[in-house]
Amino acid sequence: MMEELAQAEAAVAVCVDAAPWALGEHDLVAALDATHRLEQRLAAVKLALVRELDGRGTAAAQGASSTAVWLRDRLRLTVPAARRLIDLAAALDAGPPGVRAALADGDISVEQARVIGDAVGTVHAAAGAEAADKAVSVLVEWAGQFEPTLLRKLGTRILDHVAPEVAETTARSALEAEARRADRNRHVTLSELPDGRLRLTGSLDAEAAGLLRAAIDPLTAPSGPDDPRSPGQRRHDALADICRLALRTNELPEHGGEPAQIVVTTGFDALARQFDAGTLDTGLRLTPESVRRLACDAAILPAVLGGAGQVLDVGRQRRLITGPLRRALVLRDGGCAFPGCDRPPRWCDAHHIRHWADGGNTSLANSVLLCAHHHRHLHHGDWAVRLGGDGHPEFVPPAWLDPDRLPRRNQYHRRT
Repeated sequence: MMEELAQAEAAVAVCVDAAPWALGEHDLVAALDATHRLEQRLAAVKLALVRELDGRGTAAAQGASSTAVWLRDRLRLTVPAARRLIDLAAALDAGPPGVRAALADGDISVEQARVIGDAVGTVHAAAGAEAADKAVSVLVEWAGQFEPTLLRKLGTRILDHVAPEVAETTARSALEAEARRADRNRHVTLSELPDGRLRLTGSLDAEAAGLLRAAIDPLTAPSGPDDPRSPGQRRHDALADICRLALRTNELPEHGGEPAQIVVTTGFDALARQFDAGTLDTGLRLTPESVRRLACDAAILPAVLGGAGQVLDVGRQRRLITGPLRRALVLRDGGCAFPGCDRPPRWCDAHHIRHWADGGNTSLANSVLLCAHHHRHLHHGDWAVRLGGDGHPEFVPPAWLDPDRLPRRNQYHRRT
């Protein structure tokens, strides 16, 4: 396979260097069609490779928490995109061979394959394998005329074409399947922007959407005729108000052994001057005005810094890493410190670099923040962790993964 892929890559390279402007309009359109068909055929190969790698457990063997995380770092994908790739690879592998063949022949696109797979699965459950095979043929034919969104709508009525005798009785099942799909795909994503802000995206199921509307709508009305905020800004402020209300209840579950709270870091001199600029435990800088506003609304827990900004060792001689010491650890590591992991602090445990049972101290210099997966991986694997010369954790890979055993660091939580 590697030789054939190398030949294909060389052929594509020749096309990249070709001049599209030299083609007539007919040939230009034909070239676009051929390129799109080739793209889908390559996607079929890629999905087969992803399925095999996932089945072999390659990601876990190389220290990743999942195949999606491994693909994120290997192919520079987002984790949701990697998960969709894995799910489609599994669906094509388990589904009717006609869908895989249509994608491999370039007759359908990747998104159309996803739609057809979902519809055919519903048909198979309702009317059996023979009807499912008929559905593949019909849907592949429709795919030549309709884009994925419209194809999905048509697919909800596919039983009328391939098994009309059961279509009426299975309409409810189709609706329930759609509800399960919506439940499975529900998510909220918080993406950190370069300046520390968050981009909030997601898809809510009907119940959560109703709850959010009920909570946010009363808070999004203009405060008066002179309110200068846009509708989007009012929704933003309403969401912040809901979070403040939730924090005031003191009924939120603990995370990391601490009550739900906002931690603001500021230097001691600035603290004595009735506040200056501060830093959240997420690394985001706050203006003096924001710090003062938070001080009016919540208890600010100061983490006092040394002259060069290093976190002081605030721990005691005890086994559990909680309270001020854990906050200091969060400020230093920012999340799971294992290379390539983006898990935030609230999902992490504090790990003794030199185990407590072996005489290790409970101190900042002997601690590292790890998510549950990498905590287990470090205890049972061949990786080693230590603090570098700058006091930040670095991980030494096993010789089978890197013969030179060059130390690696997490780049997701670095702060300037």
